[in-house]
Amino acid sequence: RIVLPLKDNTIEHDVFSFCPNFVAVDLIGGIHSTVGSLHMESWRIEMMDEINLINEVLPNTTSEKTEEIQRWMRSVTQQLNDYKT
Repeated sequence: RIVLPLKDNTIEHDVFSFCPNFVAVDLIGGIHSTVGSLHMESWRIEMMDEINLINEVLPNTTSEKTEEIQRWMRSVTQQLNDYKT
């Protein structure tokens, strides 16, 4: 398990590709309060589902964990930006 802020380029290279026991990510920072402040409940639910998705994907990812986390972070950021605008 690792703890990360939701920021682009936080993870570089293949730092987690050879970590078979690495199966969970917890986000820190203002992301949870930002999601909680979204106007529609359905948006908040969708964002929490998207945030939790990585912890369902990682246990089944044998390699390319770093790339999977990077894709997930971009997806969460994009979806959050869509809801905020």
